[in-house]
Amino acid sequence: MSTVTDTKRKAPAGERVADWADGRLGIYGLAKANMRKIFPDHWSFMLGEICLYSFIIIILTGVYLTLFFDPSMSEVVYHGSYEPMQGIQMSAAYASTLDISFDIRGGLLVRQIHHWAAVIFLAGMFVHMFRVFFTGAYRKPREINWLFGFLLFVLGMFTGFTGYSLPDDLLSGTGVRFTQGAILSMPIVGTYISMFMFGGEFPGTDIIPRFYSVHILLLPGIMLGLVVAHLILVFFHKHTQFAGPGKTNKNVVGMPLLPVYMAKAGGFFFLVFGFIAAIAAIATINPIWGIGPYRPDQVSTGAQPDWYMGFAEGFVRVMPGWEINLWGHTLVLGVLIPLVLFGVVLGALALYPFIESWITGDKREHHILDKPRNAPTRTALGVAWVTIYFVMLIGGGNDIWATHFHLSLNAISWFVRIAFFAGPVLAFIVTRRICLGLQRRDKEKVLHGRESGTIKRLPHGEFVEIHEPLGPEARYALTAHEQYEPLEVGPTVDENGVERKPSALQKLRARLSRSYYGEGNQIPKPTAEEYKEITSGHGHH
Repeated sequence: MSTVTDTKRKAPAGERVADWADGRLGIYGLAKANMRKIFPDHWSFMLGEICLYSFIIIILTGVYLTLFFDPSMSEVVYHGSYEPMQGIQMSAAYASTLDISFDIRGGLLVRQIHHWAAVIFLAGMFVHMFRVFFTGAYRKPREINWLFGFLLFVLGMFTGFTGYSLPDDLLSGTGVRFTQGAILSMPIVGTYISMFMFGGEFPGTDIIPRFYSVHILLLPGIMLGLVVAHLILVFFHKHTQFAGPGKTNKNVVGMPLLPVYMAKAGGFFFLVFGFIAAIAAIATINPIWGIGPYRPDQVSTGAQPDWYMGFAEGFVRVMPGWEINLWGHTLVLGVLIPLVLFGVVLGALALYPFIESWITGDKREHHILDKPRNAPTRTALGVAWVTIYFVMLIGGGNDIWATHFHLSLNAISWFVRIAFFAGPVLAFIVTRRICLGLQRRDKEKVLHGRESGTIKRLPHGEFVEIHEPLGPEARYALTAHEQYEPLEVGPTVDENGVERKPSALQKLRARLSRSYYGEGNQIPKPTAEEYKEITSGHGHH
C-alpha cells in the first residue's frame, strides 16, 4: 500500500498578496521598468528633495492641527490655562489656537514645526528654482515642469498667507487688512472682490472660515497635484546632469533608484524632519499669545509678514502715495502700480524659458546642465532678479530697519526706490564681468594648466611658476559646454534681387540674440589646435 503526498510548497502569504496585486495592477512590470532608474549624484539636487520633504511635513502636521482648530470668528471669553489672557474677549479661532499652544499635548511643537516647515519649503523652492534657472535645466523638454515649479512657489506663498491669517491675532489681522486695502485699489472691480471675499464690510465674520477651507483643501489639493505631476515629468524626461566624461544628452550616469537612491533619500528625509523639529523646539515663531487678538482699531507694532510676502509689501511701502481722478473714479496709483509690477516680475519669471528659446532659436532637447559662468547673460539676469527681490525685502521691512539701526524711515524708502532701478543694472554688469572672467580663467587652465605654487628659476635668470597640466577629465569638463552663434536678421535682398524688409520683431530678436551670444558676451573655448600648439613645442611652464 502506498500513499501520495503533495510536495508542492505553498507560497507565503505576502507573496500570494503580491501575486494577486500584480495580476490586477501590473506591479512587477512597473517596478522592473522604474525601480532601477538612474539618478545622478550632485549636492544641488538635494534642494528639490528638501522642498518635497518639507511639503510632506506640512501635510502631516496640518492634519494634526485641523483636529483641534476652530475656524470661527464668533466672540468668546477666554478661560484657558494662559493666565495673561484670562477673561479677554476674542474670536473662537484665536482661543482655539491658544488651546493648541498651551492645552493640547504637543500642540505648540506641532504648530512650530508646521510654520517652520512652510518657511523652509518656500526658501527651498526659491533656491531650487534658481538652481534650475542658473544651470539652464528649464530648457526643452522641461518648460512645463518649470511652470509647475513656479506655480508651486506662488501657491505656497498664498497658502502661507492664508495659514498665518487663521489664528486671527493682531499681526495676521493687520496683514489681512493690508490685503483688503490692496484689493480696494483695483479700479472698478476692487470693491466687488472685497465684498465677495469678506462677505460684506471688513472684517466681517466669514473671512477666517473661508481662509480655512482654502488653506486646508483648495490650495494643498492643487499643490499636491502639481507635486505629483512634477515628479512624473522628472521620471519621464529623466534627470539632468552636469557635463563630464561619459555623460551625454542620451544617457544618465549615477545610482539606481533602488536600493541606493531610496536609502539615501529616506535617510535625508529624517534628517530634514529632525532639523525642522529641532528649530521648532528651539526658536519660537509666531507667538500669538504675545501679540493679542485682532481688533480693527489697532495695529501691532513692527507688523511684518513672512519673508516670502515681504517682497510684495516692499513694492507698496516705498511707492509714493500717488492718486489720480478719472471720470469720477479715484485711482490709487500708490497701490495699483506696485500690484502691476509684482505681477509683471512674476510673469517674466514664469515665461522666461519660452522667451529665451525664442531669442536664441534653440529648439533642441537639453539634458546636460550649463555652468552659470558659461551663460553670462542668463546668469546676470538671474542675479539682477534676486537683487530686486532683496531690495524689496528691505522696503517691506523699512520700519524694522529704521528702529533697529536708528535710521530715517524716509531715507530707507528713498534708498529702496533708487536701488530698485540702479541695483539690478549694477548687479547685471558685475555678474556678467565675473562670468566672463571665470571663462577666461578656465581657458587659461586648459591651455596652460593650474598654478602649482612652485617657482622655478630659468637659466637666464627669469623666475616662472610651474603649471601642472590638467587631466583629461578636467579638460573635458571645462570645454564640454556649447557656444552658440547669435541669430541674424538675414540678407535684405533675396535670390531674385527683391528687397526684403525685416520686421521690427525680427530686428528685436536678432538684437537680443546678440546680447546673449554676440561678440563680447562669451569667451571662445580653447580649440584642440591651440592646445596642441602650446603643449607640443615647449610644454607647460
